Amino acid sequence: MPQNASSGSMIAYTLGITEHHCGVNNVFDIANLALLTGNIGREGTGIMPLRGQNNVQGAGDMGCLPNQLAGAMSLTNEEYRGRYEKEWNVVLNPIAGDTQTRTFDRIETGALKALYVIGENPLLADVHMNHTKTLLEKLDLLVVQDIFLTKTAQMADVVLPARSWGEVDGTYTNTDRRIQRVRKAVESHPNVKEDWEILCELSTIMGYTMKYNSSEEIWDEVRRLAWEMYGGISYERLEKEYSLHYPCPTEDHPGTFVMHERFHQEKQLSKKAPFVPVDYTQPLERPNEEYPFLLTTGRRYESYNTHSQTRHYAAGVKIKQTEETVDIHPEDAILLGIAEGEVVQVRSRRGELNVKAKITVQVVPGLVFMSFHWSETPTNILTLNEFDPISGTAEYKACAVAISKIS
Repeated sequence: MPQNASSGSMIAYTLGITEHHCGVNNVFDIANLALLTGNIGREGTGIMPLRGQNNVQGAGDMGCLPNQLAGAMSLTNEEYRGRYEKEWNVVLNPIAGDTQTRTFDRIETGALKALYVIGENPLLADVHMNHTKTLLEKLDLLVVQDIFLTKTAQMADVVLPARSWGEVDGTYTNTDRRIQRVRKAVESHPNVKEDWEILCELSTIMGYTMKYNSSEEIWDEVRRLAWEMYGGISYERLEKEYSLHYPCPTEDHPGTFVMHERFHQEKQLSKKAPFVPVDYTQPLERPNEEYPFLLTTGRRYESYNTHSQTRHYAAGVKIKQTEETVDIHPEDAILLGIAEGEVVQVRSRRGELNVKAKITVQVVPGLVFMSFHWSETPTNILTLNEFDPISGTAEYKACAVAISKIS
């Protein structure tokens, strides 16, 4: 494989790599392979994580990761942190915050009493749904900011209506670090605000005044504070050039199309590549006599995440699948005496649900598949309440289940 890949190859991966209790190690393995074959730092090579939706990269870069400041600056770096403290006239806690999954651990211990959810539907999307529901019910205050009344929003004490992607201005950042402008296409309801407007008003009410007037003003602050990454990427320049890759520190910088070229520079050739040793990680659950199938979960072609948006599409758009199924191989269906479209029970150690069977060779014998799109069939009742110890990402891809006919 290294010999065949040496001319130039890219490794693309999706959530099938990361949504495991060993997801970080899986990514380390991919990075090791790319380094070993020399497929880093050259055009047409590299590692391409295909995210669950657009602008995941941009959200992380703007401070939605617990260890980063807005602008992809490390929270633990004293110099970077000092820039923001001076700009905002505050003292920032240098300790990284909690991941989403560890936040729910704090609810369980009673350390966290209130939760503010923005554009997320954890009741349906998170693993072990019954456990998640219990934790949300334990809160003294649940605030949800969204464009639809999701299952999580239906549990909230306060719901803050937000604008959709077609009603806002800003930027999106692709997984290849390409920044593009987002422009408002339609006017929203006058009582509905952009996310940044809601946050500014809440912050001001709670005692810290924020007086930004536009998304561009916020972006210019990010450019100023994280100039190494964004200094040369203005709205004006994006309008003219359509997109730029960061790092782009100055207005005359062309942007960085290829990262890590330093690995191929002569002064670097004698240095060792940063390989990360990875140990084999045992599966958390294996099929056995009581639970003989392995369930893996994910997305289907037309539905988007927890279906809070795509469920509102016109019927003619939904041509592939309009309800959840458990996808099972024909050999397994014969052994169980299950027919196409028959309602069966799927049961794990954490819960059970009834769902129609879809007989297909798209899964192998012993493996079944379900998505998490339909609230009427909440698949995450079945999944494991286990997480990667480094990233906090949940184990969505492997849990043991039993399947039986409903008499």
